[in-house]
Amino acid sequence: MSAPTPTSPPAGRYGPEPDAAVRRRRVVLLWALGAGGLALAVWLGIGVGDTPVAWQDVGFTLHGAERVEVDFDVIRTDPAVPARCTLQALNEQYAQVGVLTVDVPPGTERVVRLSSTVATSEAAVTGIVESCWAAVD
Repeated sequence: MSAPTPTSPPAGRYGPEPDAAVRRRRVVLLWALGAGGLALAVWLGIGVGDTPVAWQDVGFTLHGAERVEVDFDVIRTDPAVPARCTLQALNEQYAQVGVLTVDVPPGTERVVRLSSTVATSEAAVTGIVESCWAAVD
């Protein structure tokens, strides 16, 4: 003879059962939160996809412990928009040992190749572009 399998917990074991109105409110709240999360994800995705300025690291040249020359491309959706880029020199521990902000004037070309020298406080092992953005005031 086998013991009957319970189909639900004993009444009142986990508190009183919520009534139908409470369950409906919970379902509506969960749907609203899901829709809000989806809307936020779409909004952020559109914003990231519409970035007016991008960059590409091309290379770097170390000049002793005093400076590093960073070569990079700036890509603008509208070449007439001025841009600004922050360059970094990093040491072996990836700590910042130099920083420089470079202004990119408006032009006629979508892609502009630049080279800038970053002064360093100690020997660097690399030079990179940290970020670029449209410099509209």
